[in-house]
Amino acid sequence: MTQRPAPRPLSDEALSSLLGRQQFGTLATVKRSGHPHLTTMAYSWDPETRVLRFSTTADRIKVQHLRRDPHAALHVSGGDVWSFAVAEGEAVVSESTTVPGDAVGRELLGMIPEAGRPEDEAAFLEELVTERRVVIRMNVDRLYGTVLDIDG
Repeated sequence: MTQRPAPRPLSDEALSSLLGRQQFGTLATVKRSGHPHLTTMAYSWDPETRVLRFSTTADRIKVQHLRRDPHAALHVSGGDVWSFAVAEGEAVVSESTTVPGDAVGRELLGMIPEAGRPEDEAAFLEELVTERRVVIRMNVDRLYGTVLDIDG
């Protein structure tokens, strides 16, 4: 019988790099029932502070979940189906941005890569207020993931 390769754990550095290369992942929050609530989210990763940031609106169910129970996880696929990273930690939800250009609005703007920044920054900041945008900041205390070294 042929021995198949076993999954290989990724180093903390490789996991952080994978988080930095991706833009989307699956955020898991905890429902009142204890079951996971999963949603695909765009995110921003700061490897120095080990903080993940997400933009969402104040009325989303994930915001309610996190305000009740801050435990969260983000699953990110690697470059193929054989690798992944998971970041776990506790999340804090900011207050809504209420004045164009306030601290929350500036933080939301700062999450956008330079190449994707809006041309009309003032209009964008006003839109964030209208949408009642918040920042979810997840302080990552555990990273794990694997890769399976096979072709195909």
